[in-house]
Amino acid sequence: MINLIINADDFGLTPGVNEGIIQAHRKGILTSATLMANGGAFEDAVARAKETPSLGVGCHLVLVGGRAISPPAEIPTLVGPDGALPSSLQTLVKRLTLGCVYVADVEREIRAQILKVRNAGIEPTHLDTHKHTHVHPKVMAALCRVAREMGLLRVRNPSERLRDLWRAASPGAPSWKALSRDAAVWAAEPWFQSLTRKYGLQSPDNFLGLGMTGRLDSASLIRLIVTLREGYTEIMVHPGICDADLAHTGSRLQKHRELELEALLSLDARQAVESRGARLISYRDLT
Repeated sequence: MINLIINADDFGLTPGVNEGIIQAHRKGILTSATLMANGGAFEDAVARAKETPSLGVGCHLVLVGGRAISPPAEIPTLVGPDGALPSSLQTLVKRLTLGCVYVADVEREIRAQILKVRNAGIEPTHLDTHKHTHVHPKVMAALCRVAREMGLLRVRNPSERLRDLWRAASPGAPSWKALSRDAAVWAAEPWFQSLTRKYGLQSPDNFLGLGMTGRLDSASLIRLIVTLREGYTEIMVHPGICDADLAHTGSRLQKHRELELEALLSLDARQAVESRGARLISYRDLT
């Protein structure tokens, strides 16, 4: 049986992103989304999620960009005095590797973000991270400990097979940036598998969309769908409506979010799912 989770990241980033995610679920093939506890439109996303109970909602843990949920005094090695998280993935990785960021501070912030989502009345279906920061072994260890403690046993494994990236990029070759992004994740795969086994966490069998981030159009989405394998697969997407709020966030994904929304709403994509005999599910159905 082919089981397909189509998950939208960045729920709660802006009202336009929220609207795009809800449209993609109600009118398209999107099944799941992950909510940013520190997103500027968090409350709007919570309200929309409660109006749309069929949408699976997980927690999109943010350790890069924006403000932390925890008070700065409680996580001093992770944030500045103003509560600002590291501005880039590169900065976070460097500081973690050098031991400048304490894993205990990462754990506190992960816990605070999950609690904010829960306290808003949303029980997360699963966990993933903004910019895939849990690929770093120290972040993954912190995430696993908190996930086990809080009973959240489903987590994204963002490791994408090269042949899947190549199929999605066809008829052109994948970009060097896409290949390097996937290579960094592949290198951490043994750590990921070891830690998830240790803490009893579950992930889908396959993951798609990492190498095509920022380039996933209708044709490439369909190419991914028609080559789905047996088992559980997650396709990561970033739909949304591009507006002034989105531009203000500085997100590198702007107008492309509308292209992904169009792809998720397309009749061709739905027909591709049906032709493969795939069952559309959310993370809550992962067993």
